[in-house]
Amino acid sequence: MRNATLRQLQIFAVAAANLSFARAAEQLYLTQAAISLQIRQLEEAAGADLFERIGKRLFLTEAGETLLEHARHIQQSLRDADEALSALRGLRGGRIAVAAASTAEYFAPALLSQFRALHPELRLRLLIDNRENVRRLLADNAVDVAVMGRPPAGLDVESAVLAPHPLVFIAAAGHPLAGRTLRFDDLAGETLIVRETGSGTRSALEEFFAAHGSRPPIGMEMGSNDAIKQAVVAGLGIGFLSRHTLGLEFSAGKLAILAVEGTPVMRQWHLIRLRQKRLTPAIAAFWEFTRERAPAYLAAL
Repeated sequence: MRNATLRQLQIFAVAAANLSFARAAEQLYLTQAAISLQIRQLEEAAGADLFERIGKRLFLTEAGETLLEHARHIQQSLRDADEALSALRGLRGGRIAVAAASTAEYFAPALLSQFRALHPELRLRLLIDNRENVRRLLADNAVDVAVMGRPPAGLDVESAVLAPHPLVFIAAAGHPLAGRTLRFDDLAGETLIVRETGSGTRSALEEFFAAHGSRPPIGMEMGSNDAIKQAVVAGLGIGFLSRHTLGLEFSAGKLAILAVEGTPVMRQWHLIRLRQKRLTPAIAAFWEFTRERAPAYLAAL
């Protein structure tokens, strides 16, 4: 492996994570031919095939799995070195990677914008995904901080409560249920439009129905809050979303919040990091900024 380069290991790690040279090329802004060349040269340096293709699918070989483990350790060591050097420089030159649950996309970018205005020298990265994938990013130490609902089970984390997080049923403004005080049973027969499995909103919905000894009558499943809102506005059914996602449509009179007994379903927004995560000056500054600013910002949504 003496002739292997860090760049080749980086390309290999991305290709292995995606099990696709094409997706690796997209993420790294390279051609697929360039990816293939670097992988081939790395295989020559390793003296073993790192991938095998079965049908149309790509798999790691045993040698590939072994090298991937070591490649990740090398990449983490380089990140640790970068953070340590940034810490020596204080807030100048530091970087912060933040993951936010999909519902937080309606306020997380604004908070980062305010923080950046105070610290323009810092490099910021924001990743938006569902709860399950945000948990994975935390577990893999791929991000420094996460904004999400309940702290994820099975991870040793530090968390701080930011603000209440109400989840509500919604309908088009002219829907027959709008403007009424509703019992749980009034939802029977309605087409329910929901987020995908792995979303915190979906989990909250399932828990709400389970508390009533029932299962949600899911009619449609969508991967984004905006898609659900548009479907509800179009009259395709009723939805269940965070109140913090509804500002524009609610103000425009397109959506109505349904007054269902037992709602809003109250959760909390949390700021989360791994307990053993090295707290650089940049991360510490962002942590304190978010704890101070987020409550008032969310209360105004």
